[in-house]
Amino acid sequence: MSAPTPLRVALVGCGDISALHLDAIASAPDSVLVAACDVISDRADAVARAHGALPFDDWEVMLDEVRPDVLHVCTPHHLHAPIAVRALQLGTNVLTEKPLAHSVDAGAALVAAAAESTAQLGVCFQNRYNGPVQMLRSKLAAGDLGVPQHAAATVLWHRTAEYYAASPWRGRWDTAGGGLLMNQAIHTLDLAQWLLGDVVGVQGHATTRHLGGAIEVEDTAEMLLTHESGATTAFYATLAHGRNAPVDIEIVTDEAVVRLRDDLTVTWHDGTTELLAEAPPVVGERGYWGVSHSALIADFYRCVHEGVPFWIDGAEADKTLRVIQSVYDQTYPDRQPQR
Repeated sequence: MSAPTPLRVALVGCGDISALHLDAIASAPDSVLVAACDVISDRADAVARAHGALPFDDWEVMLDEVRPDVLHVCTPHHLHAPIAVRALQLGTNVLTEKPLAHSVDAGAALVAAAAESTAQLGVCFQNRYNGPVQMLRSKLAAGDLGVPQHAAATVLWHRTAEYYAASPWRGRWDTAGGGLLMNQAIHTLDLAQWLLGDVVGVQGHATTRHLGGAIEVEDTAEMLLTHESGATTAFYATLAHGRNAPVDIEIVTDEAVVRLRDDLTVTWHDGTTELLAEAPPVVGERGYWGVSHSALIADFYRCVHEGVPFWIDGAEADKTLRVIQSVYDQTYPDRQPQR
């Protein structure tokens, strides 16, 4: 069999997270970067030179002129939906960074556009591809660890005023759609609902403990999630910690206590402890972001090539967006909803 024709890939948004996408694109044997876009033209120029691509500072012009097979969306949150909707209308497959959109309304419009398009929409919840996470999901689904009853998840990270000053869109409702929950803790929320099942009840509160003079959104949040099975998850996240600690998820079943903190360990009720899966070494100061962007992107490309649905689609990503929106509705009932 001959090798598949390489996918012609474009990327919009050449900020921090784009580096992980560009590395994955470059390492994929069946893709070639043909265009890069950023409103800061020097950024797009630098990426284009490094990858032999065309630079753009207008994403609509790029889509119309290049018509890529796949578009990676790595922009501020409020641009995810309008860019992705237009690309899908043109028949371009879209892989967008989280969140699905900066609001539930924009997310619903994007899900609808994907349903009407011949192209695919994927969302980057790459931590689902981490080895220990995959094993945990498999063993829970098979019943090997017992029936989940309760869980706890914590995200203890650190951000500074300077971090938000460098990219002011992150600290605003109209451009980010929220704070900690939309930009950092969303990955762990996604894992909680994926591992224990869809969320049917949310009791939560968000606040600003650490960065009140720098941002208008939350930097701390807590909630109690109720899953379809009746299991519950106690969730706490903050950006007020002194470092970016590993995410911690603990699941209590009727047979054991399972802990995911980089590695996956299980302590059975008889006291026996097992290391079920060891995480790869964390490399670089941003290793806590996760190490599985390349695996997710390669899988998305495979689905595009084979014409099969990608499993982390708009409808799947919308679940976590709605959990976050519920917390915001409870905390900020008079806030003007984002569209």
